[in-house]
This record gives sequence, C-alpha cells and structure tokens, in this order.
Amino acid sequence: MSELDEEIAKLQEMYDSSENVVFFGGAGVSTESGVPDFRSEDGLYHQKFDYPPETMLSHSFFMTHREEFYKFYYEKLLVEGIEPNTAHKKLAEMEEKGKLKAIVTQNIDGLHQKAGSKAVYELHGTVMRNYCMECGKAFDLDYMLKAKHDGDKIPKCDACGGDIKPDVVLYEEGLDTATVEGAVRAIEKADMLIIGGTSLVVYPAAGLIDYYRGNKLVLINRDVTAADRRANLVIHAKIGEVLSQIKA
Repeated sequence: MSELDEEIAKLQEMYDSSENVVFFGGAGVSTESGVPDFRSEDGLYHQKFDYPPETMLSHSFFMTHREEFYKFYYEKLLVEGIEPNTAHKKLAEMEEKGKLKAIVTQNIDGLHQKAGSKAVYELHGTVMRNYCMECGKAFDLDYMLKAKHDGDKIPKCDACGGDIKPDVVLYEEGLDTATVEGAVRAIEKADMLIIGGTSLVVYPAAGLIDYYRGNKLVLINRDVTAADRRANLVIHAKIGEVLSQIKA
C-alpha cells in the first residue's frame, strides 16, 4: 500500500466516524475543470499583464479603469465551457448522503452548485450574479457572456443603461456579512473540517478555519501550506484524485 493509499484510508476512517463535515475550498478545487488559479507556477499572478492582477481586481481599479477591468475579467474570470469535476461531484454526493453540512468556498465559478451542492457559502461572491450600479437590476452569467461576445467593453443595463458590476468581492471590498456569519457557524459546528485546494494565504477568508475546534482537521493540497502543522491529516495530492476514492 502506497503512502497516498494509507492517507486516503485514514481520511475514509475519519469521514466514516463523523456526522457533521464541512469542506473549505479554494482555487485548486476548480483547476481540474480548467479554471485558472492565481498562485501556482502557471497561475494568473505569474502571467504578464499591463497591470498586476491584484491591481486589476481591486475596487479602486474597477471604479477608475472600468474598460481595462472588463478586458481582464472577460478573458480570465469568465471562463466558458467549464463543468464540475470529480471533486465537485463527490462533495455534492456527500451532502446528498447527509454527512456534509456545508461548503465554504473562495471560488466564484458556481461549479459547486452546478454539481448539485445546496449549502454553499461563497466568500468571494460569484460570476453568476451581476447587478446594475444605477438601478440595481440583476443579470445572470448568460447576459454577461453575451456582452463579452458582442464586444461590449463595459456591460450595460438593458433597463437604464447603467454599468453592470459582477457580484464578486474585489480587493479593498469587505466580505458579505451574512455569508461570513453562515460560514463561521458551519465551521464552529463541524466535527470534521476538510480543507482542499487552497494555499490559505488570502485573508480574511483563510482566517475562518480558526473557528474549527475539533480534532479531525484534514488538509488536501498539492503544495505545502502554513496550516499543515495544525492538521490531523495532511495529503499532498490533487483534490479530485483524493476525493474520488472516498465512499460518501
């Protein structure tokens, strides 16, 4: 039995003995679906743009350089043709079986819901929701994709002509209070917390794991993280590869 097989067996054992599991995930959960992450070697932060990605994804940049913001947003964050992968599907199955009580995600791609998950706390918002900054009218992803394909440099409201803003938390913006409170409650109640596909360097999101008080903290990530030493089980592998082998 390989070391990975032993770790997965241990994960299964911990899962089987738990009743209230929460999953906390990041970009690594969606990379297997073709969604680019930020910090890996070929991630967005290592590509060359006119401005650093952190700058282009900031509130002040959106307010002052809206065309440049949307050029980057269209190209890098409105990823088309993506589907849930084995990790998303397994988590949805875990919820359906009644053990997984919540998913707390830093991702904005909506793939957890597409896979069938219901209790999802999206800390950084979602590309699925968008709204007019003037009249507040809501728009879905299809509307934004049409604007992208039509060559609209800034998507406009079809009711009042105002600029549309994605319901995504940009740098310099605070997290949604209700979402954070829901995520904290779920983590506090969990008897098992599985953290997957996140480098745990983006705050305040990464700080939410401090609310976990149990003794079944599992960390699944390709690379080493600062929280490895705190975990009861660490598995350095792809999240889909690991979760696909777990019986829900």
